[in-house]
Amino acid sequence: MVANSPTALRRWIALELKRLRVAAGYEPADAAERVSKTVGAYRHVENNVRMPSATDVEVLLNWYGVPERVPFFRELLKAAQKGKDWWINFAPTVPDWFELYLGLETGAARISSYDQIIPGLFQIPEYADALYRAGERRLNDEEIRAKVELRMARQAIFDRDEDVPQVWSVLDESALHRLVGGPEVMRTQLERLVSLVESRHVEIQVLPNRVGAHAGVEGTFTILDYGQDFVGDPGTAYVETRVQGLYYEDPAQVTEYRRVFERLQVQAERPEDSLAMIKQAAKDIS
Repeated sequence: MVANSPTALRRWIALELKRLRVAAGYEPADAAERVSKTVGAYRHVENNVRMPSATDVEVLLNWYGVPERVPFFRELLKAAQKGKDWWINFAPTVPDWFELYLGLETGAARISSYDQIIPGLFQIPEYADALYRAGERRLNDEEIRAKVELRMARQAIFDRDEDVPQVWSVLDESALHRLVGGPEVMRTQLERLVSLVESRHVEIQVLPNRVGAHAGVEGTFTILDYGQDFVGDPGTAYVETRVQGLYYEDPAQVTEYRRVFERLQVQAERPEDSLAMIKQAAKDIS
């Protein structure tokens, strides 16, 4: 199983049980009756408020006509009950609404994003520090240090021995030329991008300024896809605002974000040309 977090696993169990129920043509009341629960208690399972028991899951999966999924669900339940989210030591720094994203990012097999600044997974500490200091929210040095450390800790996904996610970023060209943190910081940041692209897990396409109005004009977003064991999962589209993170998990919503991302890929430079642009931008910094 791909490296995962209890937060992500609980979310997937809840969503998948709901998808399987709907596909089988049953209502929540039917499922509740099948496992001798009230409708309210069963809705807590599908809404990720309460974990289902292994016995209830086996009963439901057999009833839904997918008994072959029982062993995998048992594995998920055990991992969700015994596991520990890696960011627990950063708890004071993590907003409640961001915890789910950290779990999903940890378990993703592919991460696709449209970005107007260097994305967090690619940032060097000095670049991240400069962004936090430029924000409207006034943070003290200790708060900034903790947030930067959290952002750097997320990048541990690139250091795994296996199950390293494929990361694909369409990056606005303006992000290459904005001197966040000053010339030296920016040059080092661009060199970091080059080293990531030259690995086998990261692709960056630069969306050139000459494109003008484009598919991503309404804002940045991230799409997370999960491993092949997670049969039927449509993925998650994530949009972060100033005050919260928004999670889109309805298949039609995720599909719409996929269409936008695909259009951006067509409008952006090819990966090899984008790498040349990044290298040139680093050379041009005076």
